[in-house]
Amino acid sequence: MLQMLDETGAEADVRPALALLAAPDPLVEPDELKPAVRRAMLLLAAGGDPLRELELDGRAVSSLAAELDRPERRAVVSRGLEALSPEAAGLANVSGALEQLLLDATLAWRAYACALLADELEP
Repeated sequence: MLQMLDETGAEADVRPALALLAAPDPLVEPDELKPAVRRAMLLLAAGGDPLRELELDGRAVSSLAAELDRPERRAVVSRGLEALSPEAAGLANVSGALEQLLLDATLAWRAYACALLADELEP
């Protein structure tokens, strides 16, 4: 899986995918996740085209990340990212993105929120 991400890493931001891979499913229970994602989708739509590319520092992603944020959830994502490190060794795009996420827990959490929102946008 990381090999495939590394190949797309030159063309796309792989940080959300890495954060999603690092977290168990479900990290956030559906009864909490669904309404939060719905509110983030409204923010995305209010900003223009709801199908545009998501941004880690965009309003919808930041709002979703803030709403779902819990210290224990951040810790789970961080531990999962650390566990991916050995497998990422030698994969330039993935290891670089992974390093960024490991150095910044807030960025890692936003990347996770971005992946959750992206999942909702996929047909």
